Amino acid sequence: MTDQRLPHEKGFHVSWDQLHRDARALAWRLDGQGPENGEWKAVVAITRGGMAPAMIVARELDIRTVDTISVKSYNHQAQSEPVIIKSPDMDLVGDGTGVLIVDDLVDTGRTLDVVIKAMPKAHIATVYAKPMGRDRVNSYVTEVSQDTWIFFPWDMALQYVEPYRGT
Repeated sequence: MTDQRLPHEKGFHVSWDQLHRDARALAWRLDGQGPENGEWKAVVAITRGGMAPAMIVARELDIRTVDTISVKSYNHQAQSEPVIIKSPDMDLVGDGTGVLIVDDLVDTGRTLDVVIKAMPKAHIATVYAKPMGRDRVNSYVTEVSQDTWIFFPWDMALQYVEPYRGT
């Protein structure tokens, strides 16, 4: 039997509870791994998807310095070359030494390529990783196949779903 689903139908639905558990698991993996006696000097969230997991990681690891980097690689649904549209405080992050960069997902790795160029010594951590971008990430929690579409809680609403075998 062949799989007749469309690419977006091979979905991995992540609830707020699951995201919280997975982000905490990421924090546990990062605990004590920073270059300054195991400590991290700052967390930089890749907006927008990295903001929720970065907040959870910063809380769990008691990191008070949190900033963001915004990378735009889509114009509506058309993908373009990624470009940084908002940088973190470069006086703080420098080359990235001691900085933990957090995102929800690495897919192809194109977004991270731009971030790594800006902060080459930062530690890159994502909650989820797909094979094409996994080599750009230092730490992650869960790997999903490249053709899986992850539905994050901020993109979903509760609604009725028909039973698999009809009504």
